[in-house]
Amino acid sequence: MNDGVNGVALAVFIFFFVLVTAMGFLAARWRRAANEQSLDEWGLGGRSFGTWVTWFLLGGDLYTAYTFVAVPAAIYAAGAAGFFAVPYTILVYPLIFTFLPRLWSVSHKHGYVTTSDFVRGRFGSKGLSLAVAVTGILATMPYIALQLVGIQAVLDVMGVGGGEDTNWFVKDLPLLIAFGVLAAYTYSSGLRAPALIAFVKDTLIYIVIAVAIIYIPIKLGGFDDIFASASEKFTASGKGGVVPDSGGQWTYATLALGSALALFMYPHSITATLSSRSRNVIRRNTTILPLYSLMLGLLALLGFMAIAAGVKVDNGQLAIPQLFENMFPDWFAGVAFAAIGIGALVPAAIMSIAAANLFTRNIYKDFIKPDATPQQETKVSKLVSLLVKVGALIFVLGMDKTVAINFQLLGGIWILQTFPALVGGLFTRWFHRWALLGGWAVGMVYGTVAAYGVASPTQAHFGGSSDEIPGIGEIGYIGLTAFVLNVLVTVVLTFVLRAVKAPDGIDETKPSDYTADAGDAGVQVELPPATAGSSH
Repeated sequence: MNDGVNGVALAVFIFFFVLVTAMGFLAARWRRAANEQSLDEWGLGGRSFGTWVTWFLLGGDLYTAYTFVAVPAAIYAAGAAGFFAVPYTILVYPLIFTFLPRLWSVSHKHGYVTTSDFVRGRFGSKGLSLAVAVTGILATMPYIALQLVGIQAVLDVMGVGGGEDTNWFVKDLPLLIAFGVLAAYTYSSGLRAPALIAFVKDTLIYIVIAVAIIYIPIKLGGFDDIFASASEKFTASGKGGVVPDSGGQWTYATLALGSALALFMYPHSITATLSSRSRNVIRRNTTILPLYSLMLGLLALLGFMAIAAGVKVDNGQLAIPQLFENMFPDWFAGVAFAAIGIGALVPAAIMSIAAANLFTRNIYKDFIKPDATPQQETKVSKLVSLLVKVGALIFVLGMDKTVAINFQLLGGIWILQTFPALVGGLFTRWFHRWALLGGWAVGMVYGTVAAYGVASPTQAHFGGSSDEIPGIGEIGYIGLTAFVLNVLVTVVLTFVLRAVKAPDGIDETKPSDYTADAGDAGVQVELPPATAGSSH
């Protein structure tokens, strides 16, 4: 690692950062609507994005800076077990093809902005809606923090901010500046800012990956030498070589499946989805988004390249930025660092908007000010998006980085517990609202307690996301085990509650709402009422 600042790389990084900052503020003028003071406009970009804008937005949203840093870092540390991210992003697209168009249609019909809006309308339950909203906010906060961790990793490798003994303000000033700029243009432009910036972010990432996958192997003697170096490292460390042994197969499979089920439960994934202008846009995106999975597979190989290149770092998250620093000319290292940095800004903006929308629609409007006007909703959402970013910044500046990572792992376990209410509700009204709430509570408690009990060589609690599966004895993903318990409790309680004729909530949707398109007669996008009622 360089002792001083890499001036050339920093100059290139600053150039692209200034470029996307200008784009972020100019985005407020892009497709400007007559009435900008509504969550439809600020929080969903007017629900107007076509296939390619949605593709770049979803790609920028799902494949984040932390993905860029963490996936190859997992390969660098654990071998092929880290490749679980590749099959899960392949599994997820057939899955979302079945339910995202239905969610888009019913949301477009009733003006739903969040998943909690849909849950409240479908089951007539503010309590269940609140549970989904709180889960979404809790799961999103550390995810935003990890985007800032990605930026900080790049700044550290470039030598910006000084050493560990440097005054904390000077050391963290570059990150504070990046945070301030992100907060300003998100507040000003809403979802249009990350939608526009995503074009630059994804273009840079594809260029960097294409160059890295050709250029670095040539410098290292080819893939044979790269895999041989990796195999030698893992064999020497007692991990059994590049490919994990049979004992890790359950962990790999359950982590891939559980992650696939959880990915589109995150609020930011749904926010990007609902911003599209038709259900056909969603269907087309499920067929072309797997191109990102190809990119992710190539990206993961950088972990093996870092081993072959002799990269030695105390923090595995620095392995790939350090690989770029060591292998690329300074100017192209700057391009790669800019790709990671911008790759943090896009999802961080979408995540903060999504969390703010959940608070505004499903806490503020439902429980604090039911008669809030669209203008008041938009103002509250803008302010909360700033508070969410401040919370994420506190994670990064005030705590050990492993705290944010642990909470993000916990967030994945938590967000999966909203699957029965959201996806189940899109296809059936059979589940009872109280049963869904009970199943959610059991899944949340089990997942949190089980994760708390996982130790690692460096920490006593929250040391990972895998534990023994009850009744099977294999090690598997805690989130998937909690999800299975959630579903079992939900089904059993539904039978019981139906048998005792417990009061059911009012469903404000009807079957045709789930297949409606933007051009269909009668489709409305007005904001729904604060309380659930029947639209029949």
